[in-house]
Amino acid sequence: MKKVLALVAVFALALTAFVTVGLALQGGGSGTTPTVRPTPSPTTPPPSSVTQPPRSALADFYSQRIDWQPCETNGDQDCGTLTVPIDYRDPQGDTIELALLRVPATGARVGSLVVNPGGPGAPGTSYAAAAARVFRDPLLQGFDIVGFDPRGVGRSAPVDCLSDVELDGYLAEDPTPDTPDEVAAYKAAVLSYGDACRANTGALLGHVTTIEAARDMDVLRSALGEEKLSYLGASYGTKLGATYAELFPEQVGRLVLDGAVDVALDPRSAAIDQAAGFETALRAYVQNCLDTTDNCFLGDTVDEGLATISDLLASIEEEPLPAGERELTVGNAFYGIVTPLYNRDYWYLLSAALASALEGKGSALMSLSDAYASRNPDGSYADNSMEANYAVNCLDDPASVPFRKVPSLFADFEAASPTFGRIFAWGMTGCRGVAVKSSEKPLDIRGEGAAPILVLGTTRDPATPMKWAEALAAQLDSGVLVERDGDGHTAYNSGNACIDSIVEDFLLDGAVPADGTQC
Repeated sequence: MKKVLALVAVFALALTAFVTVGLALQGGGSGTTPTVRPTPSPTTPPPSSVTQPPRSALADFYSQRIDWQPCETNGDQDCGTLTVPIDYRDPQGDTIELALLRVPATGARVGSLVVNPGGPGAPGTSYAAAAARVFRDPLLQGFDIVGFDPRGVGRSAPVDCLSDVELDGYLAEDPTPDTPDEVAAYKAAVLSYGDACRANTGALLGHVTTIEAARDMDVLRSALGEEKLSYLGASYGTKLGATYAELFPEQVGRLVLDGAVDVALDPRSAAIDQAAGFETALRAYVQNCLDTTDNCFLGDTVDEGLATISDLLASIEEEPLPAGERELTVGNAFYGIVTPLYNRDYWYLLSAALASALEGKGSALMSLSDAYASRNPDGSYADNSMEANYAVNCLDDPASVPFRKVPSLFADFEAASPTFGRIFAWGMTGCRGVAVKSSEKPLDIRGEGAAPILVLGTTRDPATPMKWAEALAAQLDSGVLVERDGDGHTAYNSGNACIDSIVEDFLLDGAVPADGTQC
């Protein structure tokens, strides 16, 4: 079941930012003090061109002004809320409040930059709160960095499915059931998950689609007083941004879609591509071990290194490793291995964790698995990212494979990823337990009439392969592709000066690079 959250649902968490967010929050906020500047009065009306609603029934939502107040956790940042309808077909019905966080510009202000870290399920408020670590000075100086928790996420009417203890068990489950008893347990977990979400969340569960989140984002644009939306979305955040461009092309200002998702790809093809992406990243990691050490602990060749990791997973499946007061199962070990692959800077953590596991100690891999799931040391979870990921993805596209047909997928998935293929194949069953249907019709995303949209891809991105960025740039009428040659998930602020300059010049000055630029 957990594979739907992290893998089959296609859009993995943008952990480059996500882990950084966790470190930032543990450290107590940003390391810089923004310049204090006056903020507009909530009573100051913006121009009518800003607040014009797409339908007159939404006028009250589009006339909102955000009552920004200093955040309780950091007085240099502003917190607020935004009211949106649960169902845009019934704007006079029930509403929810979206949590917002703003980091004021430290220099000459250009405007507001709305940001989303991906997931789906990663809180945008946490992403914005870590702005000093996630974004570079030019953007921090020119923009108010504004994050919002999308509907169902974080502090915005959060989806709730499992208790903390139940979620621990869910993450620890065997991702590749081999025996009839294991298959039966896996099937029961999948089928019961949707029921738990529906029972604990209620009517909102049917209204957490990406389309509705994009509609919310236009209400936010209006409330920020911006005629056009400036936006930087990572990983799944690229799907959210592309959806916005399709729904509101005339309101598109400067959009950057980093670590792009192919929004037209079917779930099976997307899962195979992502399995291949993680295999490529794992091979690059092992090659780096061979290149940078005199005696790589994994073996003398890449294939030997991969075999060592596969054998380790097999042994943990047979006998979990001690991890303090817990035990590291093969499910936990899988998450612990893939987490550092999102960012090359974390490869040394993977080496330390694998070396420790090979000595029979599971605590280091468990810590990496916990980081992926936002699990705190006390057993609580910092957010509902795993549950929201499931809810959004399965509502956007509930397609899944019957359990009995999974073995027929093994050949194709193992060809793409000998190490992880079967895990991804079993993940194709993830949405079997979903009984809630979306009220939104699927979109053919083109963004016709939108201003140029910057689409970024990285050649050895484990979660969103480079060819996805190529596809999204081609699908968007105004897509402009920029390629980063490198490792890890997403391109901006990853140590590539060429990419950083292109992104900052585009957002701050509107400078559009040549389509197909390589960095």
